[in-house]
Amino acid sequence: MSDSVPVETRQAQKERTRQAILASALELSQTQGFAQISLRQVSRHAGIVPTAFYRHFESMDELGLALVEQCFMTLRSMIRDAQRDSKVFDNIIDSSAEILVGVVKQNKADFGFIARERFGGQSVVQQAIRRELEAFVSELAVLLGRLPNIENWDTEDVQMVSRLFVRNMVSNAEEVVEMPDGRPDLEEKIKEGARRQMRLIVIGFKEWRS
Repeated sequence: MSDSVPVETRQAQKERTRQAILASALELSQTQGFAQISLRQVSRHAGIVPTAFYRHFESMDELGLALVEQCFMTLRSMIRDAQRDSKVFDNIIDSSAEILVGVVKQNKADFGFIARERFGGQSVVQQAIRRELEAFVSELAVLLGRLPNIENWDTEDVQMVSRLFVRNMVSNAEEVVEMPDGRPDLEEKIKEGARRQMRLIVIGFKEWRS
């Protein structure tokens, strides 16, 4: 008696379709911007009929919010991995530059979406990106609060320096997104720029009085 091939469960098929919709929207938005793509375009690209779209998302706004959440999952993972790696604290500036450029290179579509949509996208998507960046500032502040010269700062000042690091990170991530493939010279230039900018921020740690 031959082994039977398990039939894909309804839930697994539903999740696969949902991911296809997200991937299609992300790909289409790279050339047109999310605000310019339509539900029909996304459905056609995902290989489904428009009515099937509504089984997963109530509207394009809801799809946009799901994309924002997906893209920021990458950032959260980056911070959580850094917290688990003791080597990051041995040389946080060099480690941060390496981690940032490596993660962005592997997830250009996600970071490109954030870069494009945080200023030029739909209002609901822009607001979601701002909220996620603020949440990321708070997560990073927990990590930074363990560094020398900062552990006795008040919460407001730790948040302030975290926000400086996040702005620096976003700026350098956008450079990596725009960087052509196969350009190690440009990659190293971005890393060195990130290191110098972070050193400039860190120089002020010792003298700052919270």
